[in-house]
Amino acid sequence: MLSPQENIILVGFMGTGKSSLGRLIAKKTGRRFVDIDQMVVQSESREISQIFKESGEDYFRRIETFLLGTLKAGSGLVIATGGGIVTQPENIPLLRAQGFVVWLQADEDEIFNRVSRNSNRPLLQTEDPRKTISDLLARRHPLYEAACHFSVDTTHLSHKQAADAVISEETRRISVQNNV
Repeated sequence: MLSPQENIILVGFMGTGKSSLGRLIAKKTGRRFVDIDQMVVQSESREISQIFKESGEDYFRRIETFLLGTLKAGSGLVIATGGGIVTQPENIPLLRAQGFVVWLQADEDEIFNRVSRNSNRPLLQTEDPRKTISDLLARRHPLYEAACHFSVDTTHLSHKQAADAVISEETRRISVQNNV
């Protein structure tokens, strides 16, 4: 069993598995699962698509950043973030200071296949969602890279395989830290 002290924080583009893998990792490690998108929905009493429509993306990002900050005193958490959390410059050091940041990746075709089944993605309500995905991925790639301690490509992995890769790296990381 892993040390329950360190948080595992999942970042990555929509459709890479942050929420589903987060729940599985939490179950396997005995940590508590926290989904920042769900925290936003609860705090605002409205769905994310409604927040974007009525208040805009900037408002959503401010709420998301505030809620991330409320978790900094927590430990033993698995935190699933929203895909755009890295777009706010202050969030990258905040994420890294709060625990082990894992960037979940998937190739662009797989992301499109996964997210095109869900019409509640506010950033994809465009004339060309495929191009939007490509553009957002290109802009966010260096931000995810700057935020993470480790990355896992979920394109061809089952949830179990991806979760096991994260847990294995966390175990290795703790072992290295303890032997220093």
